[in-house]
Amino acid sequence: MFATRNAIKLAARSFSTAVPQQSKVAVLGAAGGIGQPLSLLLKANPRITELGLYDIHNTPGVAADVGHINTLSNVTGYTAKDKDGLEKALEGAELVVIPAGVPRKPGMTRDDLFNTNASIVRDLAQACAKVCPKAKLLIISNPVNSTVPIATKVFEDAGVYDPKRIFGVTSLDLVRASRFVGDKLGKVVDVPVVGGHAGVTIIPLFSQVKGLELSKDELDALTYRVQFGGDEVVKAKDGAGSATLSMAFAGARFADSLLRAGAGEDVLEWAFIRTELFKNEGLEFFSTYVKLDKNGVKEILPLPESISEYEKELVKKAIPELKKSETKGTNFVANN
Repeated sequence: MFATRNAIKLAARSFSTAVPQQSKVAVLGAAGGIGQPLSLLLKANPRITELGLYDIHNTPGVAADVGHINTLSNVTGYTAKDKDGLEKALEGAELVVIPAGVPRKPGMTRDDLFNTNASIVRDLAQACAKVCPKAKLLIISNPVNSTVPIATKVFEDAGVYDPKRIFGVTSLDLVRASRFVGDKLGKVVDVPVVGGHAGVTIIPLFSQVKGLELSKDELDALTYRVQFGGDEVVKAKDGAGSATLSMAFAGARFADSLLRAGAGEDVLEWAFIRTELFKNEGLEFFSTYVKLDKNGVKEILPLPESISEYEKELVKKAIPELKKSETKGTNFVANN
């Protein structure tokens, strides 16, 4: 009992404890493997005053469960059976987090999820464009390298697109990189991770970590582990799911960053966004450093000039893969 109570207290302390403004967050896919722990962590965030939860089933139960947690936010849950349930969950939302979709199983890549998750993200994005077009959209559903272009095209077609407000949540890659480097340094440090959110498109910038020295073999191994850390979890769960808990933590962290920025703090994050950083290569979406403010993206920062030659080569390898995923997502909306 005491361990559980302390865990909730620690979760709440991990967020800012300033007096909350009126902030509604909607979670679409709230009854799933990511959605449930994500809803729990968001309920523990004192900046959030209302949670609107939606999924095809079981959401009222999730809402009732997390709603008993003693933080001052109201929770409502809706399913596809409820009349206008999705619209009710979205109405008045400042942030919309989308973890909806099917999880990976052993042997599957994120791209294998495309056919199912692409239509889910498209439909949910259409609802967001209609009900809360000014909300900040946080997309977790894989493959992020394609689902962010899908949501972008949906908002463009609806005439409500704002590039400052649509984000692919790649925070899990940063969380993993920080944890793996922490094993070596014996302390938690920030590790920038740029590029995308699948395999070789994930580019950890270990050169930016002060005091970290790696041999070539160590660098190769650590880079690979960050790039394919999700496979490690999928295999360990033996078909029972993917990286749901760590992704929920990372998603809650990014949501908190946006809420803090909305309250006037200067916040630096990393996210998969539309950017002109690689316009000359024909690439429109890339995960990079962004400064956040109340409107979403305040400024897109270039990659550090001091990145290593090793990391520059990783970027070159990632660009063709990112372009393929981008085109696949955009074409999906155009053809469906």
